[in-house]
Amino acid sequence: MSASVTKVLRSQPTRDRILEHARRLFAQEGYERTTIRTVAAAATINPSLVLRYYGSKEGLFAAAASFDLAIPDLTGVPRAELGRTLIRHFVRRWDAPGQDLPALLRVAVTHEQARERLIQLFREQVAPALAKVCGPERVAVCAALVATQTIGLAFTRYVLQLPPVVALSEEEIVAQIGATIQAYLIGER
Repeated sequence: MSASVTKVLRSQPTRDRILEHARRLFAQEGYERTTIRTVAAAATINPSLVLRYYGSKEGLFAAAASFDLAIPDLTGVPRAELGRTLIRHFVRRWDAPGQDLPALLRVAVTHEQARERLIQLFREQVAPALAKVCGPERVAVCAALVATQTIGLAFTRYVLQLPPVVALSEEEIVAQIGATIQAYLIGER
């Protein structure tokens, strides 16, 4: 085994520890209050290692912000249930412990790299799932419209924590927003 491969293998636990603490701190403290020093302190390493592996705070956030939305296969869902199924999935995913979407949303408002990451999530995860039910000719519009609802909901519920939105039950959200998403997906109102 070469010296460079050995070095990478030895550094991987440190990289993993940095990312674990960065994800937690970005979610808890937000982008602005999380620093290279706080991440390094949490990971019990020198801050220079964080910079060595990730280059900058933005690079660290981009690496830490890996999200799997785990969109279900919608092809087996009854056509009349598509909108409700999709929004129920999003709400349950966001309510699950350890979800970092609020951190990404907070940062995406003011930082280009995070904004690009959010767009990439929709391009790589949401659009392909929607293409199967609304077709390739409508997928760009469907994905954009679904984004207005899902990102708007996530922002008001998990970032702004707007009391009336936070107070909504999962079933209220599924019924109301699910109907709107349904219209977007099947092209009917």
